[in-house]
Amino acid sequence: MIHIPLWRTLLTVGVCLLGIIFVSPNFFTREQLEHFPSWFPKSKVVLGLDLQGGAHLLLEVDFDAVLKDQMTSLADATRTVLRKERIGYRGLATKNDAVILTLRNPDDLEKAKTVLKQNERDIEITSTPEGQLTLSLNENTISERKKSALAQSIEIVRRRVDETGTAEPFIQRQGEDRILVQLPGLDDPTRIKNLLGKTAKLQFRFVDTSVTAEPGKPTPGNDVLPSQDKEEGHVVHYAVKKQAIVSGENLVDAQPGFDQYNRPIVSIRFDSLGAKKFGDATKNNVGRPFAIVLDNKVLSAPRINEPILDGHAQISGSFTVQEAQDLALLMRAGALPAPLKILEERTVGPGLGADSIASGEYATIIAILMVAAFMFIAYSFFGAIANIAVVFNLLLLFAALSVTHATLTLPGIAGIALTIGMAVDANVLINERIKEEIRLGRKMLSAIDAGYNRAMTTIIDSNLTTLIGVGLLYYFGAGPTRGFAVTTSIGIIISMFTAISLTKQIVAWWINWKRPTRLPI
Repeated sequence: MIHIPLWRTLLTVGVCLLGIIFVSPNFFTREQLEHFPSWFPKSKVVLGLDLQGGAHLLLEVDFDAVLKDQMTSLADATRTVLRKERIGYRGLATKNDAVILTLRNPDDLEKAKTVLKQNERDIEITSTPEGQLTLSLNENTISERKKSALAQSIEIVRRRVDETGTAEPFIQRQGEDRILVQLPGLDDPTRIKNLLGKTAKLQFRFVDTSVTAEPGKPTPGNDVLPSQDKEEGHVVHYAVKKQAIVSGENLVDAQPGFDQYNRPIVSIRFDSLGAKKFGDATKNNVGRPFAIVLDNKVLSAPRINEPILDGHAQISGSFTVQEAQDLALLMRAGALPAPLKILEERTVGPGLGADSIASGEYATIIAILMVAAFMFIAYSFFGAIANIAVVFNLLLLFAALSVTHATLTLPGIAGIALTIGMAVDANVLINERIKEEIRLGRKMLSAIDAGYNRAMTTIIDSNLTTLIGVGLLYYFGAGPTRGFAVTTSIGIIISMFTAISLTKQIVAWWINWKRPTRLPI
C-alpha cells in the first residue's frame, strides 16, 4: 500500500475542486453569471488585444514642454527673489533651456548668485563681469525631471483610461519617453485619443478688463487666450493675468451635472488650501470677471457676484453632456505634466482575434489528442493517469488566469500548447523510473514509491531551469512576450503539482481499490 498523509490528500483534492470552481465562469456568459450566488466567482480569462480586438496607441511625452515650464517657473522665482533682495536687473527672459538677465549694478553679482543658489539649489549659474547671469538646470536635475514626468504621465494615463471603464488596459513605459497603451475590446479609439491628447491643466485667473485683448499681442503681466465663444464669426479672446488664483492641483473632485436651465455643467470642489485661496480672491474682487482656463483656452469667464467661500464652484460653457463628462473625468484624473503626442495608432478588428482563437483552439486540441495517444500507447494505464493530469493541468491553468486577471494573448496560447507537452515530461520521467526499478527486481509498491521519490530531483531541476528562462523573458520582455512567459510559467508550476501529487494520489486510490498483482505499464 502506498501511504499518503491525509493532509496531502485533502490538499490535492481541494486544489482540483477549487480549479474546477474558478474555471467554470468561463463557460457562462456575463448575464448568466449575474444569476449565480454572490459567493460564486465571476472572474473570466481576459483576452488580449490580438484576440478580442481593440485599440493600440503609442504616445510620446513632450519633454521640451516640461523644460519650458521649468524655465518659466525658474524665471518667476528669480524675479521674486531679486525683487525681495532689492537687486536691480533688466532683460530677464527665458531662452531655450536657460534664464538670462543682466544686473543693473555689476557689483551685486556675487550677492545675486548667492541668493539665487540658496533659493534654487539644482541650478547652475554662469556670469560675465558685465553682470549678465545665465541660470540653467544641471544635467542630473533634468534627467530626474524627465523620469518623474514620464512616471507621472503613465499614472495619469492609467487614471484616465480606468475612468472610462475600459476593461484590463495594458499601459507600459516604452523607451525613455514613450508610453504604450493597448485597450482590448475598444472599437473606436477617438474618445480615448481626445482624452489622452489633452494636458488638462486647469487654472482660475483674473481677466484684465483695462486692456484690449488682441491675438498675438500680449501685454505685460497678461496672456491673451482664445475662448469657446464667438462674436460675428470670430473667436473671442481674453486678456488674463499670468498669475493663477488657484489651479487644478487643489482640486479634489469634479462631477458632471446640470444647472437650473438644464444645461450641462461641471461641479468642482477644492481642498482646504484651494478653498481658502478661492474664497479670499472672490471676497476681495466682487464684480470682477475671472477666467476658467483649461490648456490655455478660456472655457468661460463669469463675473464674481458674491464671495465663494465653501470651496465649490461650477464650470459652464457650450458643453454637450459627453463633453461635460469627459471634462470632469480629466479633472478628476489630474493634469499631465507634459503634452502627449500620438506617434502610432492602429485598431485590431475582432475578426482577426476570432481567427487566432480558433487556430489556438485547434492547435491545443490536436496537441492534447496527440500527447494523450502517445502516453496511452507508451505507458498503458499509467499513461491514462498522465492524461487525466494533463486535463487538470489545463483546468488549473485557466483557473489561475481567471483569478489573477492575467491577459491571454496569442503568444500565450502558444505557451499553453507548449505547456501541454511539458506537462507530461514529469510523468515520463516517473514512469520510466518505475519501469527501471521493476527491472532491478523491486516489488511493485516499492518500485512505484521509488519511482516518484527518485524522479523528484530531476523533475524539480528541469522545471526550475525552464522557469529561470521564462522569468527572464517576463522581466525583459513586453506585451506578447510577457503573455507567453505568464502562461508558460503558470503551466510549469501546475504541471509539477499534477504530475507529482495528483497522479500519485490516483495511483494510490487505484492500488487500494483494485489490489493489482502486476503493474500495467
